[in-house]
Amino acid sequence: MFEPLTIGELARRTGVATSALRFYEEQGLIQSVRTPAGHRRFARPVIRRVAFIVFAQRVGMSLQEIRTELARLPENRVPNQEDWARLSRTWKARIDERIAELERLKDGLTGCIGCGCLSIERCRFANPHDRAGKLGPGPRFWMGRTQESES
Repeated sequence: MFEPLTIGELARRTGVATSALRFYEEQGLIQSVRTPAGHRRFARPVIRRVAFIVFAQRVGMSLQEIRTELARLPENRVPNQEDWARLSRTWKARIDERIAELERLKDGLTGCIGCGCLSIERCRFANPHDRAGKLGPGPRFWMGRTQESES
């Protein structure tokens, strides 16, 4: 049987700052037990949960979505590969969307992002009469929402 990990040991094993680990615990994403002196101790399976949290955040999941996903994991045993595979099934589409978004950002770094600001000279050509503003808030062209694709 392995000894529980201190917060410092968990931080070293996961590459996540102790402040982030405390935040994850406050948010109910991970759990610790307290020693009589009040120090946190983490079971070794928490390493997997932290890895899941980090990766899920990189995919673009919110903390609420991560909390919901983690709640689906078994409480009576260490999550296995099948458990993780079940949780990540929907990630491919999300990753593909993120890649497309980053490609649009890369392609438009020096051009208009369609924010509706009309602040660059080019906007009068790319976004006459603030057409992008009618498509909703935010950088509409960067988000892939142009008038042509909305019609």
